[in-house]
Amino acid sequence: MLGEFRGSDQVLWERLAGEIGVHGLALPEEYGGAGYTYAELGVAFEELGRVLCSAPLLTTVVLAGHALLVSGDQQACARWLPGIASGELTATVAGFVHAADVTAERGPSGWVLRGDADFVPGGEGADLLLVKARAPDGERVFACEPDGATCDRTARRVLDPTRRQARVGFRGARAEPVGEPGWAAAVVDAVLDAGRVALAAEHVGGSAHALDAVLDHVSGRTQFGRAIGSFQAVKHRLADLLVEIEGARSASAYASACLAAGAPELPLAASAAAVACTGAYRLATTEYVQLHGGIGFTWEHPAHLYLRRARADEALFGTGDDHRVRLAGLLGLAR
Repeated sequence: MLGEFRGSDQVLWERLAGEIGVHGLALPEEYGGAGYTYAELGVAFEELGRVLCSAPLLTTVVLAGHALLVSGDQQACARWLPGIASGELTATVAGFVHAADVTAERGPSGWVLRGDADFVPGGEGADLLLVKARAPDGERVFACEPDGATCDRTARRVLDPTRRQARVGFRGARAEPVGEPGWAAAVVDAVLDAGRVALAAEHVGGSAHALDAVLDHVSGRTQFGRAIGSFQAVKHRLADLLVEIEGARSASAYASACLAAGAPELPLAASAAAVACTGAYRLATTEYVQLHGGIGFTWEHPAHLYLRRARADEALFGTGDDHRVRLAGLLGLAR
């Protein structure tokens, strides 16, 4: 059943799923997908980032979809992945991105969840929640189809209005275990790395849009009888930005290839892409605002939306400093 609230254009969502097939691009054919990989999906996410698409594709296709796949639970995959591939189902994860205080216990008719998960991306309107919870046999992943009687969902006020987050309270919500006991940590790690790869692709697209918009503006805006883009100081800033974006594009492409191939270098590539692409996006959106002058600071101009996305995404799957520390550990450089 379609979610009542997605925070995005329903027509666009259906076209992306039905006409273009983005939702099922990297899902196996046996579950209604196209059978391609995250390398192809990365191309789509780059374009989604370019237009600042607010549809919950990151949460539904990458986070929840990948969680189901890597869980190894064929029954859960057969039940929910076809709905994700067709666009009929929106989904997200809780307790993966931010720590949550959720416990699972056996009730008279099965498992139930109790507790709270905060800053759940896309949590307000998702039809399916994949929740990391503490069970008697250790941490496990549970699938919950939330309802108003047992789930309280409250939208959070966040910096980026195009990527909504919510607080979810579980009050005896019915749930089903996904995967085997003891697999939760591995599933969460795999999902977060997949999310970082997709986010990096989005950031490359957003950075490219910012550069194109700035080039168009400085080519047409004149000062002292000449285009402001002809001034050496402006040229230097744009050249630096181009170098940053091309480096980010390379890091993103390598990370997507590692994810597609299931390469052991994925954690290293995902964190490297996170550092390179969030840094490029921060610089691109800063120049987007500043080189547009006064108009760049106005609410009516789209520059501030890209700036908000860049700033908010920096901490979504770990900050740049977090990833530098992780890279040091992966490379054996940590003291």
